[in-house]
Amino acid sequence: MLLKNDKAIDFIVSDYLNNQVTLSDYKGKKVLLSFFRGAACPFCNMRVRELINNYPKFEEKGIVIIAFFASSKEEISEYAGKQNAPFSIIPDPTLKFYIKYGVEQSKWGMLKTMLNPIKMVNMMTSGFFNLKSSKDKPIVPADFLIDEHQSVHAVYYGKDFGDHMNIEKILKWK
Repeated sequence: MLLKNDKAIDFIVSDYLNNQVTLSDYKGKKVLLSFFRGAACPFCNMRVRELINNYPKFEEKGIVIIAFFASSKEEISEYAGKQNAPFSIIPDPTLKFYIKYGVEQSKWGMLKTMLNPIKMVNMMTSGFFNLKSSKDKPIVPADFLIDEHQSVHAVYYGKDFGDHMNIEKILKWK
């Protein structure tokens, strides 16, 4: 697991639209780096929608968003990509960068999600509900705030499938 003040792990990858994304290209900028489950995950798609809805605020604060999904380009196009996010979404079906960033898998995290009636109702009424994601690996999301010097400013390893760093906390980042 990465900790605050660790050096961010650089990458050169293609997003699902075949655009090259390199973390070091964002040196001098603040980056929210988010790791999600599979692209069909309703909780993940709810978070993507939340990021899209708040994107003007992120731009105003000079924060770039980069998202990783444990899915293929095709799966991202079919699910999360339909939201036309104004930020890069990177496929990582082999979990190469999930492993490097210490993103965990947890059946307990899955169970905690299922036992939370508010989260379940929100998910089922979100418009993103599907059964496809039930076969995905039980990846628990993680968020990293990476500063202008490419160091980790803050780390958030989620506790369940819908647990991410609070948007307001990210926007208060100075």
